[in-house]
Amino acid sequence: MVKNVLAYLLFLGATFPLLAAADDDTLARFKGGIGVIPVSSGVAPVVSQLTSEVVNRNFVRGVQRAGQIWVIDKLEARVRMNGHIRVKGKGLILGGGNNAGRATGQSVFATLICEAAAPFVERSTTLTGVLLAPNGDFEINDTLAPLPPFECASPMLLIRTAGSGNWFAVGIPRQGNDD
Repeated sequence: MVKNVLAYLLFLGATFPLLAAADDDTLARFKGGIGVIPVSSGVAPVVSQLTSEVVNRNFVRGVQRAGQIWVIDKLEARVRMNGHIRVKGKGLILGGGNNAGRATGQSVFATLICEAAAPFVERSTTLTGVLLAPNGDFEINDTLAPLPPFECASPMLLIRTAGSGNWFAVGIPRQGNDD
């Protein structure tokens, strides 16, 4: 009898973690975002010179950046193993230029890249995107194409502008169950 109870308890101990893992089909999560700064660095030919003719453009995994600074207040995203993605963004607005502090009629879509090194596969939501509200708020509820791999070792989530495909913001990966 004691052996049967122990065997049953071992069975439950082995089964419940599997059921919990099967219940959470999350491939990647993101909480927080970073807006784009188009140039990541510059090199002036003379140290005292205030301008630079040589700059490093801020590409992320092969994706070109927007031409102006963008900021984002909040971003939360969840990607499921079946490719379903939900992204909620707040305050994706211009951070420079004559329209600073505003979104000016852009539509955005999301791209997940799982590879840390080239070649990169861009898994995107519908390329026509969703319209940014005037205050930069948006919500994407879509499926990535092509579907993501079973494992995403180095998840990178880009929020991109419809049309050119340049990136405006990048999601900050969320590890485990941290909030």
